[in-house]
Amino acid sequence: MAENKGVIVFGETAGGKLAAITTELLGCGSKLAKELGQELSAVLVGSGVSDLAKEAIAFGADKVYVVDDAQLKDYQTDAYTSVMEKVIKQAMPQILLLGQTSIGRDLAPRLAFRLKTAASLGCLELAIDPSSKLLLQTKPVYGGNAQAVFTCETFPQIATVRVKTMEPLERDQSRKGEIITVDAALEPSAIKTKVLEKVAEKVEGVRLEDAEVVVSGGRGIGSEEGFTQLEELARMLKGAVGATRPPCDNGWVPAGAQIGLTGKIIAPDLYIAIALSGSSQHMSGCSGSKTIVAINKDPEANIFREARFGVVGDWKKALPALTEKLKELLAG
Repeated sequence: MAENKGVIVFGETAGGKLAAITTELLGCGSKLAKELGQELSAVLVGSGVSDLAKEAIAFGADKVYVVDDAQLKDYQTDAYTSVMEKVIKQAMPQILLLGQTSIGRDLAPRLAFRLKTAASLGCLELAIDPSSKLLLQTKPVYGGNAQAVFTCETFPQIATVRVKTMEPLERDQSRKGEIITVDAALEPSAIKTKVLEKVAEKVEGVRLEDAEVVVSGGRGIGSEEGFTQLEELARMLKGAVGATRPPCDNGWVPAGAQIGLTGKIIAPDLYIAIALSGSSQHMSGCSGSKTIVAINKDPEANIFREARFGVVGDWKKALPALTEKLKELLAG
């Protein structure tokens, strides 16, 4: 136990920059490290990632481990697991944080198995227990109907964190830190798969995950045509359109618009929920929203328990009125 010290963050990159989840994790990790009185480190794995080490330091890292290898250009489960295992055994952290992303969800449990520890996936809050100094890991359970706090007495304590649940620190270019280069030492035979092609998802306007405003509809919208009214409101507010599972299953909106336990996890500033009941499976995907406004004809709908503001009524009447009023306010 005494051998493991510090907090380390697995840094993801996107488009030659640190991904948003990485800066969020560095912000969270910085607070945890400060409470422990220890260092915050980051790990950058990939091809051409060396230049991003200084950026990680600017966002709070005291030390950055860089594994830069052409064979690591694309995420490969076996290769990344082996490299991360090597780095973690060298760094010996007390806490390892990853994003609740497609990569983090794949990597965290594999590392936990190899390092003979445990991992909590999809955490909403992280804190240090004052007495034991263990990581308190808060995550949704029972389909989002409750939250539970977990601790792990084996090190490193591994947790993945949902996107947009943590705040990044202000970028400080003057910060200084240590950069450690780690040799991947990968045998080509260790990479069992090869990425032949990447097809970027075509998105008009703001990406759902990045939108500060999301207008979301449920089964009650009733048709593909109904969602055009939601799109009008979303465009006006410079936001994106989301949906529950039924509209996606019925083909009214693309599958990529689904929000919830089996869809995307978002945390916009404003979430406008229209004609959706607010089931726990859906709310687990948008519970991080700062403000929820609901429109539903059922006064007993669960969404009103989650919303700050609510309108009980037919969305076909309420939404046009809301849209017109917003036009007036925005024009003024």
